[in-house]
Amino acid sequence: MEFDATRPIWLQVMNALEMDIITGKRRPGEKLPGGRDLALSFGINPNTAARVYQELEKAGLCETRRGMGTFVTGDEARIAAGRDAFIRQTVREFLDRMALLGETPRSAAQIILREEE
Repeated sequence: MEFDATRPIWLQVMNALEMDIITGKRRPGEKLPGGRDLALSFGINPNTAARVYQELEKAGLCETRRGMGTFVTGDEARIAAGRDAFIRQTVREFLDRMALLGETPRSAAQIILREEE
């Protein structure tokens, strides 16, 4: 993974794992890599990996089971809510950019529909 120097590394790794979870690449109840393995796979500090898991747990997308490791939440409604939140954020960012270009939400929707053709 190539990191963006303008954003915290932990946030970028967290977002990557979040995407894996909300897109179904990582299934509900699936065991996630241990902290050291996560650190090695992303080339980050183990403390950063621990922070990633802490933040994902706060978001309700994973759970730590003492002595067993960290797992994707089995709460499919929570995963669906995370997916919906991601979609809303993406749409909001898109509409904000379109507004900078002088486009309204309606004109932005028309542009999207034209692109689909």
